[in-house]
Amino acid sequence: MSGIYIHVPFCLQACRYCDFHFSTNRLNLKEMVDMICLELVERKSYLSMEPLIETIYFGGGTPSILPIEQLRKIWDTIQDNYDCNIQEATLEANPDDLNDKNLSELLSLGIDRLSIGIQSFHDSVLQFYNRSHNAEESLNVIQKARNAGFKTLSMDLIYGFPHEDHSLWEKDLEATLEQNPEHISSYCLTVEPKTVLGVWEKKGKFKEATEEFQAEQFEILQQYLKEAGYIQYEISNFAKENAYSIHNSNYWKGIPYLGVGPGSHSFDGFHRGHNLSNNGKYIKLLQSGMLAFEIDHLSKEDRINEYILTALRTIWGIDTKWLEKQYNFNLLLLHSENLKSFKEQGMIQIEEGMITLSDKGKLLADYIASKLFI
Repeated sequence: MSGIYIHVPFCLQACRYCDFHFSTNRLNLKEMVDMICLELVERKSYLSMEPLIETIYFGGGTPSILPIEQLRKIWDTIQDNYDCNIQEATLEANPDDLNDKNLSELLSLGIDRLSIGIQSFHDSVLQFYNRSHNAEESLNVIQKARNAGFKTLSMDLIYGFPHEDHSLWEKDLEATLEQNPEHISSYCLTVEPKTVLGVWEKKGKFKEATEEFQAEQFEILQQYLKEAGYIQYEISNFAKENAYSIHNSNYWKGIPYLGVGPGSHSFDGFHRGHNLSNNGKYIKLLQSGMLAFEIDHLSKEDRINEYILTALRTIWGIDTKWLEKQYNFNLLLLHSENLKSFKEQGMIQIEEGMITLSDKGKLLADYIASKLFI
């Protein structure tokens, strides 16, 4: 089985923290959709080792910005060119893009899972982020999505907003849990150099929260969601029983997927690659009969380290027996001292060759992974 990711590189406006590839200029939107469809046709042999498509994920950018006829064109292109047995079809959406009409149309099209970019239920925070919606729109659209028939909703939240205490974050979590979503993704507010916040920080107009403050909010997140019955199946992702994102879980498990659209990434089971992150050049290349795709040449060491970094973040953990079979790499032997230290500190568990993080260890996931690299 495999999946298809469609990167829709358009947004209504630029969020001040975002460094994903997107454009607020939508003049070439129809051309872009045409080229995404053309890329889907031209690259249909990419997943020849795992030809059955079980997941589709519309990400971005803001895919909910697309008119339903453009989404349908992409959907039909997939159905016409791939062997599909769709188990999950996700659309990332902003609250202000959704209404009774297009929610019904999305469900009829085949989208059965919405990932809604809530980020916060505080209007002042949303305005600071330069989000295009307000808290009332978020609450309204959740109810509308339920009324339309959506059974699986995921809500995105951002923690780490600088504040004198944790009251804003706790109220965000309480408001989220009142909506009873099946899935919650939560990420720390990170200041990237080329974003508005990055520029502001450089000029002294903004100061990022301390690592201690961010860690405290992460622990509050874990506590609230655990008590509410959510399972932290990946560092930033929480779900009710049987509501894990199939598509994203497959990323972390190393299952092949095709990514189309500018800035997207792909994995055929052996090699990774990416499309260039430029809307105009992407369109011109496809129009001229060329692909915008480049293979990322990873060494054996790169692949091992990538697996360690990704697998350790999940509930399934690092399979040391698989590493030894696949790469002749004995992690337990090579890093015996580090593993012993992390285990004694209560950071990890090791059972039958599987290494997983404790709740305490999840605070230092990237650091622990770096100490286990080849």
